[in-house]
Amino acid sequence: MQVLVSSEPDDEVGAEKLSSLNGIEVCTYDPNVSELTDEQGKSEILIPPYRSSHRPIPLLEQLPHLRMVQLLSAGVDEWAGRIPAHVILSSARGAHAGPVSEWVLSAILAQYRQWPALVRFQDAEVWAHRRFAADTLDGKRVLIVGAGSIGLAVARRLETFNASCTLVASVAREGIHGAVELPSLVRGQHVVVITAPLTDRTRGLVNAEFLARMDDGALVVNAGRGQIVDTMALVFELQSGRLRAALDVTDPEPLPAGHPLWSSPGVIISPHSARTVPGVNVLCYTVALEQVADFLGGRVPLNAVPGKST
Repeated sequence: MQVLVSSEPDDEVGAEKLSSLNGIEVCTYDPNVSELTDEQGKSEILIPPYRSSHRPIPLLEQLPHLRMVQLLSAGVDEWAGRIPAHVILSSARGAHAGPVSEWVLSAILAQYRQWPALVRFQDAEVWAHRRFAADTLDGKRVLIVGAGSIGLAVARRLETFNASCTLVASVAREGIHGAVELPSLVRGQHVVVITAPLTDRTRGLVNAEFLARMDDGALVVNAGRGQIVDTMALVFELQSGRLRAALDVTDPEPLPAGHPLWSSPGVIISPHSARTVPGVNVLCYTVALEQVADFLGGRVPLNAVPGKST
């Protein structure tokens, strides 16, 4: 079975790993081209590139034998609905849990320990002893919206700091609340962390009504997708000084110059880079290898999007 793998440097490890699978022939491609060669077009499995994975979407119509698309991202929103119904769509869920949960912890601590203010004092060469109000994670209540591998990893890290975590998933399971309970869970939380995927149900979930339920001084942390949060509703709360935020994703994205979110008080923003640390591409391809191996063995990959099958 032929698998199409990006030829970019970050994807070289993927070609190497996949070549180790019996029954797989690796064919590389440039994800920036508009046309595939005849040989590339014979591929049955497509792996989009590690960076900007949406780029090969226009190439789908040139892959008549396609049976599987294996993503290197945790989310599938960019590809869902874009591939034929008979083609399996699988994610790299699990690969990003460590780096992204670490970003969430660092973002909360940066806000609680007032690092943005401290850096500005340092830039101004001001010894700011007792001129800022730091806080601690100890005893804080944290609501985590999205109880997948990332959300669970966030909870484990926060509990080490003696924070109390409440997790919410689309459907309730042992120890985890269902989405239907979410409106009743928001009040009383010091931090709301968003690690949910973008779906029709989560798009705009954190809207003006949701934010209004949050306690004064609470912190919104978004490591999911920008479209889950109503940006202008968040800007309103930030500019009023009632809420704070730490965002790795925004809507729109990239955030354009002059957007009011940039200058809103109480927010720190990173450029969709929570997973971007050394070795994450290896983690992604390790998970991808497992999914492809399952497919080769006639099994539905563990990370396959529900409702799709061979």
